[in-house]
Amino acid sequence: MASALNKMAKKYIKRPVAMALGYIFYDPKYLKGKYFGKSPDKGWSWVMRNWFIQKVIGVNRQVPFPVDFRMKVGNWKNIEFDQDNINIFQKVGNYYQATGAKIRIGKDTWIANGVAIITANHDLEDLDTHAEAKDVTIGEECWIGSNAVILPGVTLGNHTVVGAGAVVTKSFEEGWCVIGGVPAKKIKDIEKE
Repeated sequence: MASALNKMAKKYIKRPVAMALGYIFYDPKYLKGKYFGKSPDKGWSWVMRNWFIQKVIGVNRQVPFPVDFRMKVGNWKNIEFDQDNINIFQKVGNYYQATGAKIRIGKDTWIANGVAIITANHDLEDLDTHAEAKDVTIGEECWIGSNAVILPGVTLGNHTVVGAGAVVTKSFEEGWCVIGGVPAKKIKDIEKE
């Protein structure tokens, strides 16, 4: 009985409320794709979970799509991603800093909790300023493990797996590999399909 009531509540109360909040507080172009289907699903639950802290309290307020309140998105206009990858903004502790350069994240890429993607570091001679910003590009079907850090100017090719805790300081444009360590080095190649 409780399961049936919960299903009815999701269908007739939670989803319509989430949709109303979504279309009021977010840009509708981001409320599409595989996470925003016709049945109660993850996308609408992200709207319900995040809208108040994001849009009323002000954590990531400027971002026009649902972002978990436990992460930070800086300069969202410089971040390019596929709408079906909006799940990468639902992680705990992630930090996407796109100051002065772009972050490009390829289709079907997965990013774990605690990941930092940074386009501009502090200037070593004057920590109050930033060094020149450089684009970060992550290919398609990549996996970035927990607490990895990807630094300015890095390009990761398709099918790159970044080990948990890695600090990626240089590019691995060829992709199809596993990298890890501090600084990250190639651990092994992945066989192409």
